[in-house]
Amino acid sequence: MPKNQQADDLGPVDRSILGLLAQDARMPNSAIAAAVGIAPSTCLSRIRSLRERGVIRGFRVELDPPALGLGIQAMISVRLHSHRRDQVDRFVREIPRLPGVVELFHVSGADDYLLRVAVRDSDALRDFVLDHLTTHPAVQHTETSLIFGHIRGRLLSPD
Repeated sequence: MPKNQQADDLGPVDRSILGLLAQDARMPNSAIAAAVGIAPSTCLSRIRSLRERGVIRGFRVELDPPALGLGIQAMISVRLHSHRRDQVDRFVREIPRLPGVVELFHVSGADDYLLRVAVRDSDALRDFVLDHLTTHPAVQHTETSLIFGHIRGRLLSPD
């Protein structure tokens, strides 16, 4: 099913379920069912269907980097030398596995990728860039921006 078709197939009950799960992924099925006004068995089957259709991609734990001793977060813009498939594939395969990489985004514009990293301190950030990015054969240029704060938005909100 095309992705835009999936959005058209989401009715108000499904959107309400998604909003509640986005707010609290650990919310019990019975509480979700009560909040949207359907039976728990119906709610469970709707959530199962949303997962099978790929609307819900997973449930994750959000960790607090400072609580883990990772006091600095940064966004690092990366420009590649070329866009040869083998170089891009190698970069995309290797970089997310590096310690400290939280997310890797493929972006448009002057840069090719944007990395969100969390590290212990400024020395660890410098070492990460020098040891892992500037030495990577696909990388032409990097630019690092410190993250001073992060506020998570909501894709959907409960009705």
